[in-house]
Amino acid sequence: MKDGQPHQTLKFLVLEDHPLVRSAIIREVLAGLGAVEVLYEGASLVEALDTARTDDVDCAVLDLDLGDGTNPVDNVRALVGAGIPVLVISALADPMVVRESMSAGALAYVSKQTDAAVMRDAIQSTLAGKPFMSPDIALAIISDLQAEVKLSDQERLALSLYASGLKMTTVARRMDVEVTTAQEYIKRVRAKYTKAGHTVSTKTDLYRVAKKRGLITED
Repeated sequence: MKDGQPHQTLKFLVLEDHPLVRSAIIREVLAGLGAVEVLYEGASLVEALDTARTDDVDCAVLDLDLGDGTNPVDNVRALVGAGIPVLVISALADPMVVRESMSAGALAYVSKQTDAAVMRDAIQSTLAGKPFMSPDIALAIISDLQAEVKLSDQERLALSLYASGLKMTTVARRMDVEVTTAQEYIKRVRAKYTKAGHTVSTKTDLYRVAKKRGLITED
């Protein structure tokens, strides 16, 4: 709420690219909250933000994957930056994505397997400015913390250098090893994280892993 005043009617943005899922959220979840107005429903962050400029919004229900290639965490930041409380609903249960979304300002994170009653609890928490996670998401976070991937000193160094944007030849030179050796370190890092259930197929994935471990910091 931009003016800090309570609305008699709760106003929502529903950002989800699947029409059937949007309909279910509105019909089975939001309708159970009483007087509700959906100001925007669709998959365009730009259109949703345009709508928010002309009316106060109590909560945005955001699917992390809008099917348009946009960065999920950036979408959270954009909504939070506009002063809109955000509840994330997603099929993505990657613990790093969950943590990054919450760090970006999302108040609640629930999976698409969450039932309507739990989701309404999540919305109420969001409206009250309190954090909320559905039980399955919380369990994924706990399991991830308990299963920290163990890397050797050389593997950590290779990961930090490569994930920071350096080419493999530069990584090898910084480590004073052959390029094939540097490649082998990165190959081992990928194998360990894959075995632990993490997706690290791209350099962006490795960046997220390195950032989570504190190997890369932002100025």
